[in-house]
Amino acid sequence: MTTKFRLDKVTIHSTEGPVEYQFPSDLTVLAGPTGVGKTTLLELIKWGLGGDGQLAPVVTDKVQDLSLQISIGEERFRLSRSIDPQKRNNVRVTDLVTGERLPDHQVKSGEAGSLNTLLMSSLGLPSDMRAAAQTGRSTKAGARISFADIFTYMYIPQSEINRDIARSQDSYLEPKRKAVFELIFALADPELFEKRSQANTLKGSVEEAEDHHRKILQFLRDSNTQSREEAQQELDKALIAQREAEEQRAQLRDDIDPVTDRETQALRDLLNEAERSLADARNAEVTLGRQIEELSSERRRVNSDLARLNRMRDAGERLAQIEFTTCPRCMQALKNRKVPKGHCRVCLLPDEAASTDELDQYETVQLKDQLEEMEKQLSFVAQQTQNARQLILDRQDLVRHLETAIDARTADRVSPRLQAYSDISEKIAAARTAQKHFENVLQQWDRVSDLARSEEELRKRYERLFREIEQKEARLKERRTHTVRQISEEFNRVVSDLQIPGVEEASIHETNYLPLLNGKPFRQFSRGGGIVTATQVAYWTALIAVALRERDVPYPTFLLIDSPRLALNEEQDLTSGLYRRLVTLAEANAGRVQIIIADHALPSAYRKDYAEIDFSYKKPTISSIKHPGKGSVKPLVST
Repeated sequence: MTTKFRLDKVTIHSTEGPVEYQFPSDLTVLAGPTGVGKTTLLELIKWGLGGDGQLAPVVTDKVQDLSLQISIGEERFRLSRSIDPQKRNNVRVTDLVTGERLPDHQVKSGEAGSLNTLLMSSLGLPSDMRAAAQTGRSTKAGARISFADIFTYMYIPQSEINRDIARSQDSYLEPKRKAVFELIFALADPELFEKRSQANTLKGSVEEAEDHHRKILQFLRDSNTQSREEAQQELDKALIAQREAEEQRAQLRDDIDPVTDRETQALRDLLNEAERSLADARNAEVTLGRQIEELSSERRRVNSDLARLNRMRDAGERLAQIEFTTCPRCMQALKNRKVPKGHCRVCLLPDEAASTDELDQYETVQLKDQLEEMEKQLSFVAQQTQNARQLILDRQDLVRHLETAIDARTADRVSPRLQAYSDISEKIAAARTAQKHFENVLQQWDRVSDLARSEEELRKRYERLFREIEQKEARLKERRTHTVRQISEEFNRVVSDLQIPGVEEASIHETNYLPLLNGKPFRQFSRGGGIVTATQVAYWTALIAVALRERDVPYPTFLLIDSPRLALNEEQDLTSGLYRRLVTLAEANAGRVQIIIADHALPSAYRKDYAEIDFSYKKPTISSIKHPGKGSVKPLVST
């Protein structure tokens, strides 16, 4: 059945105090001259429901908060949203059925715990549906359908009332407008929307895979890459060549192994022993050279000590012959100095009675003995060094002789086979290189095959999904035809009752669901004179009337209309007809529909048929704020 959506109360919290409006009636008219704030109130209602309503300066300057009490089906909520730019993204929600304060909800529809999710769920609709374009060319999943899109079927703003219907002139919104129509009239379901989005996404994947496949093939052709068949043939040839070369190499290895007879092995053993002896002789030569350096260093030290003793003895003998007359240190005269007999004239110490010649002679002898011993050791080490050098020369000659003998013995038998062995090894390496090259070529063709399979798989999935969509749409086609026909007949009847000037026949387009006047799109029929306004009222009331009759559609039977008479000017008959239509719709569906109209002038014949809230410059919409007077405010929408 249709979804009951009602606005029960609006509370505006301003700096000068709160202002409250209740809407218990099925039809309420907000009456008052231009500039008293009627559009401001309707835009605040849109703002409170999470939309981006146009906020008048009095709202941004003086209003702090807005609260709406709404009923959606069996649910009742209080929604409170701040005007403050720092706080406006959060909506405080209270469940009026249970009295529970729910967590704050975000205005942004894409976030978890958003107001959009709450409102869509209350309407019985998923919040993650997407409106995919059905043009056949789109590859996008489509924009998300939000409550703001549903609200375009519930609110006719003053800025569009004589220009456009549900923003149909914005081509980028066309998929969503049509999707919302199908959704609220049950001409499509969330599963169909999901399949359409998946189909568009798959279509993009198919095109991307096809383009990638085509580019890879073009690259292979441009680079003169061999075909898969040619590459496979060359790879097989390389494998055969490698296998044959490996067999030949194994045969050569078997032929070479017995060549090394006993004599050759004996010569190799002698060569190994000679090379070890040569290495030992060279090590011995190095060790002996180190010993010679150490003995030479020690001999220089002993010679230095012996020279020192000789200098000391010579200096003592020379000084003993000198009779000092002055002190060699302070240069004072020593002649008149009394010196005891047997004492030194300079230091006054007793002269040494014993001679040091024997001590000096002993130390000199010891040093000379050391020198003699060192000379003998040096001579011995030098002889050993000479022997080691001779041994090195002998072992080098022996090594050369043995190598020559081995080469002479094996040259005629081994060398040709070794050359053949080397040639075969090169063939094996070349065959392996060729294999790697052709394997890389085959890998490229495997990649092409994978891309082709992936493209084919995506194409099959897309075609399967497309068939499912066609089948589902075919099942819905009869219902769509029936519903559009019902709306078209209702719309034509209403247009006829309203006697819109110049309109002889009215209908609804079968695919875009917009009004046709005399077989033409309404935008081409007229651009002024209130024709679009009258068409708007006829169109929206026809939709609601059919939705109420069908009962099994989730259409929210709620309608906000801003200033319908503004574009009608002095068309009294057309104005009366519009209000008569609205009154009749409300009376025929008591309790099941809610219509709120804001207008600057009302037909006198119908003043008693609806609830009316009057505004004036002395009593503006936000009555707690004094109105500056006629002509002192700029309307939100230019007339």
